[in-house]
This record gives sequence, structure tokens and C-alpha cells, in this order.
Amino acid sequence: MILTLDVHGQPHRWVTWQHAIFYYSKNLVAWDAGEHCFTFLGGTSRLTGTRSALTANSIIAIKGRALSARSLIQTPPLSNRELFHRDRHVCAYCGGEFSVHRLTRDHVLPVSQGGTDIWMNVVAACRSCNQRKAGRTPEQARMLLLYAPYVPNKAEYLILSNRNILADQMDFLARHLPAQSRWRHVAPA
Repeated sequence: MILTLDVHGQPHRWVTWQHAIFYYSKNLVAWDAGEHCFTFLGGTSRLTGTRSALTANSIIAIKGRALSARSLIQTPPLSNRELFHRDRHVCAYCGGEFSVHRLTRDHVLPVSQGGTDIWMNVVAACRSCNQRKAGRTPEQARMLLLYAPYVPNKAEYLILSNRNILADQMDFLARHLPAQSRWRHVAPA
């Protein structure tokens, strides 16, 4: 996957190499960065006998309106996959590390008490702790919350949503992580 940015260097989304080639061919790449380059071969010209080639970098900045308005949204969508990645598969109550199948989404302020399903009100919890807490707040259940929930920024969301990040892409995204990110000590700075 190729990391796309706006012209100011703010991360936006992952695109396939085909999308990246489209951006290059339409002259929509403002600038590129990264240590990794990929050369894609096209057809052979009947006139010259030479084969066309286009080189794309692992990080590209897209000009103007090439980025959709939806990709400019800074609050990433909440899903269990991204929540569990944000919380590094660690239960917010017992501190144990669990597989996806043994984790649940826990609402710090339960929905039954007016809590909402937003990043700032959810944490990863093992099934046992979530059942023990039930429909109570951590204080009501006398359970210590080991870490505070937070909204991941766009860079952190991009790290969470791609399993095959190149080192130069990770280095770039790590520079955009918020101070409270649990990925700060994992990602190279």
C-alpha cells in the first residue's frame, strides 16, 4: 500500500499501487517521499519498441481535490478491530493481553447509564472483566481503569488499519502520533 498525504504533509489514507499510478499519470502527485520506490512496467510501443515504466514512491502527496472530503475527516471510525489495536489487546481492567476472540468493547460509562459508543468512552476488556463490571461504572464496580480512552488521530488510525507498513511509512506516521498514543513507544520516532 502507498501512503497518501495532502500537500501540507498531513497523512490521509492508504491507496493501492494502481491508485498511486493513476495519481502519477494524471499529474496529481505534488511531491513524494520515502526510501522505497516501486517501478511498474506498462506496454511496449510499436513505434519505438521501448516499454513504458512508471516509478512510484511509498509516500506521495496528492494535489488539490484528488483527496475525497471523506478522507479529510480527522476522527477515525470506531470498530472493535481498531479499538483492540489502539489498546494493544490489553484489558483495561486486569492488564492481561488477549486475542481478539477473548476481548470485548467495554463502555466506561455504560450505555444503560447514558454512555455513548464513542472513542472517549470505550476500552478493550477481557470477557471476564467485562462481565464482572456489568452495567456499572469502574467506580461502582470497584475496578481500577488502568488506562484512559482517547481518540486516535489520523496517523495512528492509519497505523492501526494496515498490517504491512514499510519502515519509511511507519517512521513518517510515528512523527504524527499524539502524545497519549500507546503506539509512541512501539513506533520508531
